[in-house]
Amino acid sequence: MESKPPQIHPTAVIDNGCRIGNDTKIWHFSHIMPNAVIGERCNIGQNCVISPEVTLGVNVKVQNNVSLYTGVHCEDDVFIGPSAVFTNILNPRSAVVRRDQYVATNIRKGASIGANATIVCGIEIGRYALIGAGAVVTKDVPAYALVVGNPAKQIGWVSAYGHRLHFDDNHEATCLESGERYRLEMGEVVVLD
Repeated sequence: MESKPPQIHPTAVIDNGCRIGNDTKIWHFSHIMPNAVIGERCNIGQNCVISPEVTLGVNVKVQNNVSLYTGVHCEDDVFIGPSAVFTNILNPRSAVVRRDQYVATNIRKGASIGANATIVCGIEIGRYALIGAGAVVTKDVPAYALVVGNPAKQIGWVSAYGHRLHFDDNHEATCLESGERYRLEMGEVVVLD
């Protein structure tokens, strides 16, 4: 299948110097700023801001009303739910300019962030982690972890398909949808297949 140039709604503002991959869609009233990098097959919803130096991998979905500030980096297949919030300064003050002190936030492959979640800067969200709607994430989240609440706490593990994993006496679990098998080893989820 032949790839197509990005589809950009006429109300979107696309600054010079950003890079947008083929087959990406950018919807109403969104703003892509200079030096932002958006991979192929991404979907940027309505009323989003992608700030300078933000990087989005391939097939990243950013739902409506999300602002990704400088310092946010998403790997491939990340999902960001509507109205999720990201920060990039640990101690913001209106009267103190800290543009040279942005703190990075890294969201690894396949992770999903629920609607209205808040992600405090300086953390890593692991591969295929699932952040519940409205969670306030203040520390690193392990790969395949399920976290909810304020402050966010881990309540379990999920598969790459986002289904809760129930580990047996041998510390193994199977995803009900994909059939993929997992093992819990020393507090980490390992894919068996």
